[in-house]
Amino acid sequence: MKWPLMHNNISRSDADAIVNFLSQDPLPILTNSSKVREFEAKWGEWLGAKYNVMVNSGSAANELSLLYLKYMFPEGGEVIVPPMAWISDVAAILQNGLTPVFCDIKLNNLALNIEEIKKKITSKTKAILLIHILGYNGLSDELLQICKDKNILLIEDVCESHGATFKGQKVGTFGDISNFSFYYAHHMTSIEGGMISTNNHDIYQLIRAFRSHGMLRETTDEGFKNKVLKEYPDLNKDFVFLEAAHNFRSTEINAVLALNQIKSLDKNNKTRAENLDIFLDNLNSDKFFVDFDRQGNSNYAFTLILKNPDWNLRNNVETALHNASIEFRRGLAGGGNQLRQPYLRKKFKNEYLNFPMTDHCHNFGWYIGNYPELPKERITELTSIVNSLSS
Repeated sequence: MKWPLMHNNISRSDADAIVNFLSQDPLPILTNSSKVREFEAKWGEWLGAKYNVMVNSGSAANELSLLYLKYMFPEGGEVIVPPMAWISDVAAILQNGLTPVFCDIKLNNLALNIEEIKKKITSKTKAILLIHILGYNGLSDELLQICKDKNILLIEDVCESHGATFKGQKVGTFGDISNFSFYYAHHMTSIEGGMISTNNHDIYQLIRAFRSHGMLRETTDEGFKNKVLKEYPDLNKDFVFLEAAHNFRSTEINAVLALNQIKSLDKNNKTRAENLDIFLDNLNSDKFFVDFDRQGNSNYAFTLILKNPDWNLRNNVETALHNASIEFRRGLAGGGNQLRQPYLRKKFKNEYLNFPMTDHCHNFGWYIGNYPELPKERITELTSIVNSLSS
């Protein structure tokens, strides 16, 4: 079949937009400037968020969101996060001196299990890092109420779920901060890139500074600037660093590509969701888990999970996919259970055994590329292949 994880995510129209931008005379500014600001505004309009800061990757967005927590809680604290995550979710917690508290997932949306969250909240809990995995919505009214009642920050990682909705509203607009990725294989791309979105003015001001070395001059709130300068009168106002931050600025070229890509985002998401319906409706529900919550999904990749643990069937699935030249990734998002990875095994030892749903996906789950140009008949060919397998 020659079925890659992603196909043609950068079009000739995208390339032409970049060429036209670079053909200007005189040559435009190429670092973070007017096109980045234009895309931030366009993204905010599309998403429904007041404030948006473009960065150079989704991982950078994760890092800055957790740096905000470090800034607000220098004494440290706990962040609830699923082991089913991309490494940057967990790394950002660790690198900012916070403590990850792992919480298992539910299979129906691959997101944090609310009943498990309740068990993990303590007086030290500063935030819940909710990851919307592979296009599924992970929000619930109960989770939002818990965050409100207990004054816990909600950070939404939406890197794999652009356009997914909860009750008709886009995810990434419910939490205090939300993070997006524009990596090549995602719903839309700027080659490399990311976005931090928020409706909180104070968070926005700090994230603007954190994106550029923590420099105060990057903020736009003159009252905040004057307050800090009054506190540190011995400093040159152009070089005041609020936090030990980073250079995570994007470039104008990334923004030009993103501005062209966003035009097709809604249409492409609709096609992706239709493709997922075909895939799940044709899977053998005796062998594979199909009871996903599809409401409001913007599927990023087909989720194939064995209904029951079966090592022989797992191996046969992978052999069949290899033989059909269908690219896949076992473990679903991030390669599965992060607690099994060397960087966490050193600290958490065998704790990975305590998360059965995550571990089931780690061993018996895969994702397969879903993109707008995918012929519908290929989807049913795929389901026929895996349905025919046995242990």
